[in-house]
Amino acid sequence: MLYREAGDFKITYAADQALLPVRQDRALLYLIAAAALALPLVAGDYALGSLAIPVLIMSVAAIGLNLLLGYCGQISLGSGAFMASGAYMAYKFATAMPWLPLPVSILLAGAATAAIGIVFGLPSLRIKGFYLAVATLAAQFFLLWLFTHVPWFVNYSISGVPTPPPATILGVYITGAEAPNWAKYLFCLGFVAFLTWIAYNLVRTRIGRTWMAIRDMDIAAELIGIRPLWTKLSAFAFSAFYCGVAGALWSFCYINSVEPTAFDINRSFQVLFMVIVGGLGSILGSFLGAIFITLFPILLNSAPAWFGFEVPGNIITNIEFMIFGAVIVFVLIVEPNGMARIWMIAREKLRLWPFPH
Repeated sequence: MLYREAGDFKITYAADQALLPVRQDRALLYLIAAAALALPLVAGDYALGSLAIPVLIMSVAAIGLNLLLGYCGQISLGSGAFMASGAYMAYKFATAMPWLPLPVSILLAGAATAAIGIVFGLPSLRIKGFYLAVATLAAQFFLLWLFTHVPWFVNYSISGVPTPPPATILGVYITGAEAPNWAKYLFCLGFVAFLTWIAYNLVRTRIGRTWMAIRDMDIAAELIGIRPLWTKLSAFAFSAFYCGVAGALWSFCYINSVEPTAFDINRSFQVLFMVIVGGLGSILGSFLGAIFITLFPILLNSAPAWFGFEVPGNIITNIEFMIFGAVIVFVLIVEPNGMARIWMIAREKLRLWPFPH
């Protein structure tokens, strides 16, 4: 590694239990935070609006599914529906109570989505595995049907695809057509930083440890006093909360509309691929998976033009699917625990270098 941990002593329990006990790791985190805050100064409008913002928002959704799938072992194919629930509920809160600050409306939408997640998590008490996946798939179809057939959710809009009302923070628009991309980016970055900090600490608490006990062996966990009812439903609630917040940010800060097609079954599979490729049971893996799944198709589409080749759009699309699928299979064969595990292996080797034995 570029640094050694020798000499970095911890003399208190609080220092030993810190989120990043190594001083150099904390310095690296501060550098990453400073770079993220300074990105609007050097990145163009396209990079912020079309690359950075979707990566940030999908990272939140991937963290949410990782809490459920990676830490608690409960599979779900309803992430897209939970994102749609967050988008529609945030729209209702923002229009019914316009005096509420937008961050509060988004958090309330996440809380409402958590309640919906508890309802669709009830089957996890009786079934597991592929049967639970099919049960959660019902949320995907039912919720989208509900939002498109009950006009109350869109304030009886004729088009059925309403536009979120514009909102400001400190006089700067963060939603709507007048909102600059740098303001939307910083707004999303604040949510991502806050929810990531919550997730990192959550998995180290008693709740997180009970999730992992249920994931590793649910019968043994029940024998030592862990209640499967509370544990599984709490995992579904937190997962749905994160997905709901991600859906609200997607509608308010990225596509600027509340439409069901943005949260179809493909969105659920996209979030699932982010978690699997990035790394199950890893917050860092959620970010790596979101970056890979979101940016790699854009890179494949742009690559022919960089080398001066003119390739028809339909051929590029087919090539994109083939290469994308091959890369995913390759990553999973080389390291089934995802990109986060590859990063950990590389880090351990660098720590021992140049004396691997």
